[in-house]
Amino acid sequence: MKKDFLSLYDLERADFEAVFEKADKVKKILKAGVSHTPLDGKTLGMIFDKSSTRTRISFEVGIYQLGGMALFLNNRDTQIGRGEDISDTARVMSRYLDAVVIRTYSQSFVENFARYATIPVINGLTDQQHPCQILSDLFTIIEKKGKYEGLKIAYVGDGNNVANSWIDAAARLPIQLSLACPEKYEPDHDIINRGMKKAREGITVYRNPADAVKDADVIYTDVWTSMGQEAEKEERKKIFREYQVNEEMLSRAREDAIVMHCLPAHRGEEITDDVIDGSHSVVFDQAENRLHVQKAIMEILILGG
Repeated sequence: MKKDFLSLYDLERADFEAVFEKADKVKKILKAGVSHTPLDGKTLGMIFDKSSTRTRISFEVGIYQLGGMALFLNNRDTQIGRGEDISDTARVMSRYLDAVVIRTYSQSFVENFARYATIPVINGLTDQQHPCQILSDLFTIIEKKGKYEGLKIAYVGDGNNVANSWIDAAARLPIQLSLACPEKYEPDHDIINRGMKKAREGITVYRNPADAVKDADVIYTDVWTSMGQEAEKEERKKIFREYQVNEEMLSRAREDAIVMHCLPAHRGEEITDDVIDGSHSVVFDQAENRLHVQKAIMEILILGG
């Protein structure tokens, strides 16, 4: 039976651990310069409606390193953009490909595609979810902290797809999550309500970011204006001004806290240069780990374990 990766809430703790174990293995193999091509002859379809740096490069390079190949597609290249039914597209692509990663606006598009596809479907990003990112971030936290259990993760900024996926992670894993978001910019209402009911270590939403980052092991932020919200940029800059991750905010966290950002960063807005380039930052290690974790996801889903 094929499996999809559409949101972190769909995973059990054993699924998280399987990805982390596989990612650690493929990363060590790559660093040792050893060939590892379990996906020889396999093809990954990449349906991208949104621009991308890390997601596109890491999936394309990842499938290549595993012995397979990637086929990049967007609406201009396929009949999806001309109104072909999702069910028909999914069925046809399932005859040609071994897996599909989709980066688009609507979560329902990804879910509907997966409903009709007979091959694994991976959510590369939607307006609601960014599960590949947070899975990679958790792997990075394990590398830096030796564990994720019992740690306090403080997310500061817009309650966007990254925040939603952190909530789903906290609903499934023993991590303490605090979020600082301005009024009317909180995460998805249904996702946070579900997360608060399920999270063993607790999820708390603050208005004051200083309260959220107090004694945090990890401070995490993202852009204030996501793709598709460009018309709101100037207004958002005013509203989020107090949510900047800077040295003063970092001083409120634990002495050995790490700072994370999923990139791209708007330096001088949600994070300052001295923090993103400072000794607490693991931002570029985190970006690298997208490659290793996504290789693990593809290997597990395509080979069935």
